[in-house]
Amino acid sequence: MKGEGKMVIMSKMKWVGLVGLVLSAFSLFVHFLLARYTEGGISDYQSSVTIFSWRPIFENSDFAKNSPLYRRLWGQVRRLESLHPDANPRGYYADPRSESSGYVFVRIQGGFHEIRNSICDVVAISRLLNATLVIPEIQSTTSSKGISSEFKSFAYLYNEDQFMAALVKDVKVVKTLPQNLKGARRKKKIPSFRVPNSASPYFYLHHVLPVLNKHAVVELVVSEGGCLQAILPPHLEEYQRLRCRVGFHALRFRQEVQELATKILHRLRAPGRPFIAFDPGMTRDALAYHGCAELFQDVHTELIQHKRAWMKKRGIVKGKLSVNSAEQRLNGSCPLMPEEVGILLRAYGYSWDTILYISGGEVFGGQRTLIPLHAMFENTVDRTSLSAAWEMSRIYGREVNIVDTKLRAPPSVVQEKKLGAWKNAGPRPHPLPPPPARPKYPHNIEGWWGWVAESDNEPESTVMELRTNAHKLLWEAIDYLICVEADVFIPGFDRDGKGRPNFASLVMGHRLYQSAASKTFRLDR
Repeated sequence: MKGEGKMVIMSKMKWVGLVGLVLSAFSLFVHFLLARYTEGGISDYQSSVTIFSWRPIFENSDFAKNSPLYRRLWGQVRRLESLHPDANPRGYYADPRSESSGYVFVRIQGGFHEIRNSICDVVAISRLLNATLVIPEIQSTTSSKGISSEFKSFAYLYNEDQFMAALVKDVKVVKTLPQNLKGARRKKKIPSFRVPNSASPYFYLHHVLPVLNKHAVVELVVSEGGCLQAILPPHLEEYQRLRCRVGFHALRFRQEVQELATKILHRLRAPGRPFIAFDPGMTRDALAYHGCAELFQDVHTELIQHKRAWMKKRGIVKGKLSVNSAEQRLNGSCPLMPEEVGILLRAYGYSWDTILYISGGEVFGGQRTLIPLHAMFENTVDRTSLSAAWEMSRIYGREVNIVDTKLRAPPSVVQEKKLGAWKNAGPRPHPLPPPPARPKYPHNIEGWWGWVAESDNEPESTVMELRTNAHKLLWEAIDYLICVEADVFIPGFDRDGKGRPNFASLVMGHRLYQSAASKTFRLDR
């Protein structure tokens, strides 16, 4: 009887365990369906429970907005309050002609600020040539860069429909070339121009236009961050206004980017305090171009010098390879270090609990460079501390998994090669050839230090790095929107790795246009 009782108990336990497994499997299946088909609802739920890394700390809960100190630190510049944005045409301004000279197809290379400047220029060029502009192709966001197949180049960053609608009275814009010209472009049978930086209107009217009239299509390759001179002659002042309309009205980021930037902006303003946006401008290219290697006393100095040597070899840098960084720093050619900006802000009157937003896709030297600034301002944040990982991944779209071939295990060493070299060495006592060099594999080379020591060239980008470069455009788009709306903006540097205006310069221009009275500090470096 006892044995039968034990068997019954064991049988019941098995059934209980089986029922538990079935219920667990059913629960997992339901969760999968919810995640797959109700992504929006789950996102709303996640946004309500997401725990961000930023916990604002304030000395006083009360913040007097009527005090003289508040007006000095956060108030608008009164003498500029009367200025309002106006980029509309003045006087007679004809609509685009019904008969165009042909199609202008543009391929744009470079970073965020170079892309934005180039798009403004190519629109003005298309009107100057009376041409139909094909939506520009951004090289950093093509399908070969590993981005989501949901987006096509320009649409990865900007809103195509808004772009076309905003320019309907300025220039004809189409999404693609006609079918016959598409085939000619694939076969590389259409004329192409690699456009120099800051080319004059004369270049386009006397070199590009005749070719456009003959072939009905031209391809412009823009890689220098701007393809039309900055200041146009007085009789072309309407083209200057057209560039403003493109940059400040037509170029809107796609909806997902706009929404995430708005969320981050709301989270910044949630404590009810104004905030400062600071763009360090400390990129490796800019530091190398301006000879600021000795701002860092470690391996970063060698990395900057390696980049400068590479730039000098390609004619980007015209000066000497070795430059006195102390002199460059004294004459204002180097960016201010984050701790210097912090000291200036504290000396000006900003308290330690001021909200400080750090923008920019790259701060050379990493977070270690920002430690002194964090020590001076407790509420120092960036987009990563104000958004969740799933929010950022959502704007990337659905991306395929990439297998990085450079991280695979090294192949085995073939002994037959050594044996063949030994047999072909000739009669003894003819000396043997030197042994073959030990093969070098990525796992033997630690980060940057390895390739700095091994080669004079910059390493080729992997597909994963190309995808990250595309992501950086979205990061900078978010930072751009936040910096434009900030109560105070401070640029650490206003030049890029080619000596031209950078991300901070774009922000300052947009703030000056949108709200001229907003406070922007231009520190004397």
